[in-house]
Amino acid sequence: MRTRTKGIQSTANGGKVINKEYRGKRLFVRLGEVSQDEAETWLRQEQIRIDNELEQGKKRNFAIASRKYLEDCERRKVRTLDLIAYHITLILPYIGSKPLEAVHSGSLQSFCDSRINDDQVSSTTVNRTLEVVRSVLNKAARVWRQENGLPWLSSAPLIEMLDETPRLPYPLTWEEQIKLFSELPGHLELMALFAVNTGLRDENICGLKWEWERFIPELKRSVFVIPSAEFKGNREHVAILNDAAWRVIEACRGTHPEYVFTYQNEKKKLPAKRIDTINNTAWQNARSRVSLAQVRVHDLRHTYAQRLREAGVSNEDRAVLMGHATSNMSEHYATPTVSRLIDMANLVTKTGDAMTLLRVVNGNRNGNSRAESRATKAKGLALAALTL
Repeated sequence: MRTRTKGIQSTANGGKVINKEYRGKRLFVRLGEVSQDEAETWLRQEQIRIDNELEQGKKRNFAIASRKYLEDCERRKVRTLDLIAYHITLILPYIGSKPLEAVHSGSLQSFCDSRINDDQVSSTTVNRTLEVVRSVLNKAARVWRQENGLPWLSSAPLIEMLDETPRLPYPLTWEEQIKLFSELPGHLELMALFAVNTGLRDENICGLKWEWERFIPELKRSVFVIPSAEFKGNREHVAILNDAAWRVIEACRGTHPEYVFTYQNEKKKLPAKRIDTINNTAWQNARSRVSLAQVRVHDLRHTYAQRLREAGVSNEDRAVLMGHATSNMSEHYATPTVSRLIDMANLVTKTGDAMTLLRVVNGNRNGNSRAESRATKAKGLALAALTL
């Protein structure tokens, strides 16, 4: 039976029941034998609590939660911090100002539609951003606590992933490599050439540091020892440089004190800076101009792996060169081992038409910046190695 206060009911035995929806939240509790005043006091307190939670929720919108998530990732030294930050930058214009309770699959629909229809990215690419959103909401619901001990979010909603169609690897043929690389600006051409001759991933090439270089006097050649914190699988990787990759390194030497691959906007007279990703607008435009839009940056790694197989390099050596090995990497510092692996890596240059490549090297390429000059020189030196 209803009482004088809406939401408070009396039972047959004189007890009180709270059954009320307040600001979108359901309040239902059996208080037992209490007075009307006591029941009203309990209801007012719960309403105040909900008011406070909602006000705090407005202050803790998705943008604030994202910042806390990035701080947590930085403190834990998460290897993919820059990539996570990139995905958060993509999603903030759509849900950044929304309270955490208002973030769900429905509120993400406009983002998904825009990325697929306007930016023409794959469902897999969109899902990478949705995964970051899901991680932020899970942290808010399960880990982060308010001053009163309650979680930032009462429960994390189900963020539905888009259906994915797996994209098969696309190793480049030599002819396709020539066409694509000739369209790239100088700094990207160097990086792409390095990728197909080392098999390193995009983030490792962009973040390659001179301090990781280890020179081997007996071979007059260096390797780069990528720390475990920077390499997928959290293990140290010794990057072996074949003749082509070594000539790229030599062409880049002295251009920046910290990073191997950098970009300098000479028109604006800006200092050289690290390149965040090979997969930028220049890369995407170059792909389109030569009708190779299906080629991803990661396909440069697939190209290296495919050429190692074509050259007859053993599974064990391929695993080491590609960074798949799980054995003790310390033995790969040994000079005889490095020498043998360099020989194996050089075999990839024997799988193509050397004369065709040399004709491209000797062709007419325009470029008046220092970056273009370095790229042209490195390309000529690297591809000329095919005749050795």
